Amino acid sequence: MGKTIITIVAELLVALAFLVGRISGERQSIPAPVALESPAPLTLEALSQQEALTGEAVRQEEKISAPASSKATAIPNAPSTTEIKKEISPPTTFLVTRVIDGDTVELESGERVRYIGIDTPESVDPRKPIECFGKEAVKENEKLAAQKRVTLKKDVTDKDRYGRLLRYVYINGVFINLELIRTGYASVYTYPPDVKYNAQFLAAQEEARSNQRGLWSACKEAQEVTIVQSPTPPQETKDQPQAQSSGQQDNPPPSPTCDIKGNINSKGEKIYHLPGCQSYNKTKIDINRGEHFFCSENEARDAGWRKALNCPE
Repeated sequence: MGKTIITIVAELLVALAFLVGRISGERQSIPAPVALESPAPLTLEALSQQEALTGEAVRQEEKISAPASSKATAIPNAPSTTEIKKEISPPTTFLVTRVIDGDTVELESGERVRYIGIDTPESVDPRKPIECFGKEAVKENEKLAAQKRVTLKKDVTDKDRYGRLLRYVYINGVFINLELIRTGYASVYTYPPDVKYNAQFLAAQEEARSNQRGLWSACKEAQEVTIVQSPTPPQETKDQPQAQSSGQQDNPPPSPTCDIKGNINSKGEKIYHLPGCQSYNKTKIDINRGEHFFCSENEARDAGWRKALNCPE
């Protein structure tokens, strides 16, 4: 045998070593896998910081996307626009809390309102006796106006000398001034310059009188006062307005001692009124109609006049 056992073994060892070296070289050429790091666990503090940052980001986004109107800051307990308008706008109606007499009422504000252009029989003046139909006029006014809301309209004058508001009064479309005349609870009392509805009032009064409504049938003194419709209202003087009742002319007496009023009523009766008679102040003398002032009762009787029935004996 050419080779010995020792030689053969040596060659095998060399071949094995070569093979082992080759395998080791191939392994070194393969890259090692990259190890992935696990996320560190979050602490409570880190979580709080993360939530705070997230919330702030959300708020910033909301501010950017919110409409401009949402930027207004709401004021607690602030009145609404509707409430402000109500406070600024004056009321259109007023509550009547008390009826004073037939032609005067009191409002919830404490102000008193005197109806323009009318006069009802006296019922509350402590200086004067209660006149015929005075209580009835008060009751009618209470029926129409008490505890109701009224609409007030001014003519020219705002207040009278007693501080009362001078107004035309309406309740649910009813013209109270006119209604009291039409139903016979009031007579016309024209006081310039507040004469807007004078002609309408006089027409209603003549209708009430012709139909004997209210005071026109119940009160003798009302029947003895002449009703004359003047085509034009009397003119107001600068210093002193001239009062006029029932649309009559009112001539002054020729002298202070000749103050007995000789009136001619609608029936043609000649009736004289003394100072102190119930209808004296309401009776107006129109010289152009043949009426007179007398200086004594004898003079009046001799001229054909009789004494008014409502004069004291």
